[in-house]
Amino acid sequence: MTGYTTLEKNLLDGFQRDFPLVSRPFQAIAERLGVGEDDVIETLKRLKAEGAVSRVGAVVRPNKAGASTLAAMRVPAERLDEVAERVSAYPEVNHNYRRDHAINLWFVVAAPSRARLDQVLSEIKAQSGLPVFDLPMLAEYHIDLGFDLAWS
Repeated sequence: MTGYTTLEKNLLDGFQRDFPLVSRPFQAIAERLGVGEDDVIETLKRLKAEGAVSRVGAVVRPNKAGASTLAAMRVPAERLDEVAERVSAYPEVNHNYRRDHAINLWFVVAAPSRARLDQVLSEIKAQSGLPVFDLPMLAEYHIDLGFDLAWS
């Protein structure tokens, strides 16, 4: 991974865990990095626009605040990019990924209520013309979603 500034590298690698839980988290980050709060905010906006950051926010235990589910679809290969883009357009979808399987597009939906979650799944089904499998969590597993980046 090359081409990133020191500030970008510090933001991408240094705050995947232990994000400051204060009223002005970007100010706290800026102070730790010796830059201005606006620099942090603008850099994160740019990294998001470039696709280097998918989201900045807390990870909350499923179904403790609102409703969430794992969903999946069987998408024809020639439509995979189109359908994935439509799915990702929903703010309730925090990521999606392709799997090498007949059911090949998987995504997580988190919404303020079960009614809104159902509405999102229904809209995705209607827009794509494809069934959406709703796979609610039966058992909890805690995994570390941070990735240490190898900067050269």
